[in-house]
Amino acid sequence: MNVVLYRSESRGAADHGWLHSRHTFSFANYYCPSRMNFGALRVLNDDIVQPKMGFGTHPHDNMEIISIVLEGSLEHKDSMGNGSVIKKGEVQVMSAGSGVKHSEFNPSADELVNFFQIWLFPDKKNVDPRYDQKLFDDADSENQWKLMVSPDGSNNSMWIHQDAWLSMANFEEGQSVEYSLKNKENGVFLMVVEGEVDVDEYTLTKRDAAGLTAVGDTMQIESKKNSKLLLIEVPMVA
Repeated sequence: MNVVLYRSESRGAADHGWLHSRHTFSFANYYCPSRMNFGALRVLNDDIVQPKMGFGTHPHDNMEIISIVLEGSLEHKDSMGNGSVIKKGEVQVMSAGSGVKHSEFNPSADELVNFFQIWLFPDKKNVDPRYDQKLFDDADSENQWKLMVSPDGSNNSMWIHQDAWLSMANFEEGQSVEYSLKNKENGVFLMVVEGEVDVDEYTLTKRDAAGLTAVGDTMQIESKKNSKLLLIEVPMVA
């Protein structure tokens, strides 16, 4: 197995006052030629937005965009006519396709919103834009992987235009965790949202991540503390 580490403190940082963001991959003013993407995974931003602030209307195209709200709530509006508030535990999927404009705003007067913004290259271009949003119960991810995003909407997940699978889990301390790949040619990007785990001979703590290739059919993770994990299985050709 090949392992590339993405330590939390090594991520790019941007502080705009109203927005504090950490970039796993090159984004905006953060550029690192060795961190452009991990296969089809292009962006993983860890964003914190101040109350009553947000991103104004801006365009996207030909990208699969996933937002996972960790704390607070995020208001979304787009040119397809969608308008909603995404709350903690909810996941949003937007296929930008041939082109869409949207805005993201923290509607709270006194609470921060913290969310992951994830972009994946699509497997086909200029599709009709689409939107989906879903609440996932934490109980469904206790000591097991909960599939949230997939290519086909299997197991009550949301679907995207890419052969990629996004799962989350909450593992108790001492758990030995297995993940079975859908395709052994794929890579696995694993982020520790909270807690501490061992992967191969490496220890990952809060917001550390690892890009794993040549994994084979399965991989093993050892939970050293109560841990929340994000796992994205992606093809390694963008």
